[in-house]
Amino acid sequence: MTKALDRPVWASLLHRPDLSEGGGLARRYRRDVNLFASARDDSKASQRALAALVGDGESLYVLQVPEIQVPDGLTALRVAQGVQMIAARAVAAPDDAGDFVELGDADAPEMLALARLTEPGPFLARTHHMGRFVGIRVAGRLAAMAGERMGFPGYAEVSGVCTHPEHRGRGLARQLSARIAHDIQRRGEQAFLHAWASNQAAIALYQSLGFEHRAAVQVAVLGRSTPKR
Repeated sequence: MTKALDRPVWASLLHRPDLSEGGGLARRYRRDVNLFASARDDSKASQRALAALVGDGESLYVLQVPEIQVPDGLTALRVAQGVQMIAARAVAAPDDAGDFVELGDADAPEMLALARLTEPGPFLARTHHMGRFVGIRVAGRLAAMAGERMGFPGYAEVSGVCTHPEHRGRGLARQLSARIAHDIQRRGEQAFLHAWASNQAAIALYQSLGFEHRAAVQVAVLGRSTPKR
């Protein structure tokens, strides 16, 4: 199953068909869940299937360890380097457990507003349906959150980690990341995550929690370069 980490989006899409659409060669998350998509492999048939999932004016994120192939009819609007990290040791539970609140549908507008402000990665109206999310409220307002995004048997991704600018510097992201990673491990799964290769502060934080570098990942935002017919 470790090989599934090379194409974590594909593995996650197969695991949650209720949140995705497509077929056996390429899939994408539903348009209100997330912007990630993946081809099964680099074959021409899979790449054509991926291109067919992108509508006019749309863009999708592709994230994987292998070099990304840009299908005919699509163009790379943005390319970047990331890192994939896995928890190499037990992540200790944070001390401030009483401060955490479970987040759900009632909190979705606040979660979306916080994600738009801080840009932790693609986050849409139903992204929180991908997994469990927890947050910390200050004076009743959502100050920080973290959760699980991609997941497949034996693995769950720590993601959506963000803190409102007014509350940074208090260690909230560390507490929430530790909470999510610890709970993933407690149920017997391997915690993993992704960070931009340029975000050394985030990488250092995750290393301090017990995460280690597994692989470099390629990230591309793909859009349609010619009208879809």
